[in-house]
Amino acid sequence: MFVDTAKIRVQAGRGGDGCLSFRREKFVPKGGPDGGDGGRGGHVVFKATSSLNTLTHFRFQPLLRAEKGQAGMGSNKHGADGEDLLIEVPLGTIVRDFDTGEVVVDLSGEGLEVIIAQGGRGGLGNEYFKSSTNRAPRRTTKGKDGEERLLELELKLLADVGLIGMPNAGKSTLISRISESKPKIADYPFTTLQPNLGVVSLGDYSSCVVADIPGLIPGASEGKGLGLEFLRHVERCELLLHLIDASLPPERGLSDFDAVTHELSAFSPQLAKKHRLAVLTKMDVTESRTHLLKLREGLAARGMEVHAISAVSGLGLDELLGILSQMLKQTRELEHDVVPITQTRNS
Repeated sequence: MFVDTAKIRVQAGRGGDGCLSFRREKFVPKGGPDGGDGGRGGHVVFKATSSLNTLTHFRFQPLLRAEKGQAGMGSNKHGADGEDLLIEVPLGTIVRDFDTGEVVVDLSGEGLEVIIAQGGRGGLGNEYFKSSTNRAPRRTTKGKDGEERLLELELKLLADVGLIGMPNAGKSTLISRISESKPKIADYPFTTLQPNLGVVSLGDYSSCVVADIPGLIPGASEGKGLGLEFLRHVERCELLLHLIDASLPPERGLSDFDAVTHELSAFSPQLAKKHRLAVLTKMDVTESRTHLLKLREGLAARGMEVHAISAVSGLGLDELLGILSQMLKQTRELEHDVVPITQTRNS
């Protein structure tokens, strides 16, 4: 099962207490204070990695706790810091504060490490409080509690190109032909129940990642069918290929196109503005060739660029990859780097 949300509680380590201690030394009042400070509690650190692709493992770890700092000791020995708890999450995980809904960080960079919960500060030993007027202080401080947060994790696939469209529009067949991905293909709806990724070569030593997104139905933006799971993954794609079954009557094909467009707009206005290319599929079917002209006219009236293919026979696939290469170059020229909101581990 593809799990793309999880609710967890993280707790950073508590700082160690300061130490009350006096050394025994001749001519030093009461031996002199030598209590060391407590160690810092461990941080909770999230690290993005491409080696994971689901959030399943968090279902069995609802509470994640970092190590406590050690208490200070005599002879001015400071307690050891608690070990940081390093938690690996899939690349593309968005971390939100569960109570406020605020985005804490978007872990979209391979190897990015971010401190999610700060460890508590260690307490001060009595050596810290000595002065010319108080040469034998008996004062210490306790370690501070570590930060505790209730978080919601949401995984959105990181892909350059998303294949969208109604069920049975030919998305799985297309990705199986242009990449090494082997999705389930059948002649009934919803054969794809989770996104499939494939790496596609675009020539000139360049490539892109294509996601075969599960089909959707009207009302998906309200949670019907695969609903919100579908739309979350579409958000992450730079470019969308909107597949339309050309073997259906033109009125049905255009109606399906409008239905998907409506769901994109209802879920997110920004999502509807993503660059899309309309792709007419199943051109190896006789009916598709008779419907081609009406479909082109209808889609052109909606402001769409149109390309016709047959994933079965290979018709138009090379031309499609060339168009993809050019469109991705144009899209990436407009991108800007995103800086994480929360401090990184090395900052």
